[in-house]
Amino acid sequence: MKYNEQAKVLENREFASGYRYLTVEAPKQAAEMQPGQFVHIRVPTLEQSALRRPFSVFDAADGKVTVLYKSVGRGTTALSKVQVGETVEIQGPLGRGFPAKCDGVALLVGGGFGVAPLHFLAKRLPKSILFVGGRTKDDLLALDRFEALGVETKVATNDGSAGYKGFVVGPLDETINELRAKGEKFELFTCGPDGLLKAVTERALALKVPGWISVDRHMICGMGACFACIQKTVRGNSRCCIEGPVFKAEELVW
Repeated sequence: MKYNEQAKVLENREFASGYRYLTVEAPKQAAEMQPGQFVHIRVPTLEQSALRRPFSVFDAADGKVTVLYKSVGRGTTALSKVQVGETVEIQGPLGRGFPAKCDGVALLVGGGFGVAPLHFLAKRLPKSILFVGGRTKDDLLALDRFEALGVETKVATNDGSAGYKGFVVGPLDETINELRAKGEKFELFTCGPDGLLKAVTERALALKVPGWISVDRHMICGMGACFACIQKTVRGNSRCCIEGPVFKAEELVW
């Protein structure tokens, strides 16, 4: 069920250059939110005709919903100026999220903003390993939050400024080989840029293991009416805001 809540802002703070955590009171949505789902937020200082902005959910618990965002345009810049104690209108939960269970070790693979839904997921799947990649160490977000959950974290950067030098599929493949050698079951969960999603999809299909792929598209209306967030699947064109954003690996056509 979707809810519209007038949500009091509890936190809106910068934690890295341009990146912020926004936490609001939204008890109905927090109670029903599943990892991988998203919300639409109406920025109060923009004109009424302005579209809501979609955000992946970083956390939802105890009546509160947290999103991770970066000030990159008019909407998010305006959102960054909203003060604690003010109110924003938030709609959700929206879309199809990740499954609630995992058969074996959950291998969480993220790039950039892709860590947001994976943090929420890691809280539900305690037997998890996080793989996160970026161009430089500055692109590795929220690692302290995963460490606080006790999640084993393996990082990769293109320039070698942190962790493995190269793409994040490097340490991912190493861990997959180790798990297979020990006969341990695992599933793949990912969110990030299309190149990463495609790489994880290919591995899930080749290894014949469950793969859960969160596709990042600009979900303008959140209700399937505008057809702006289309992803090609084996069923034809699917709307990420309704049939996704999380798809099974075997559903996707790249």
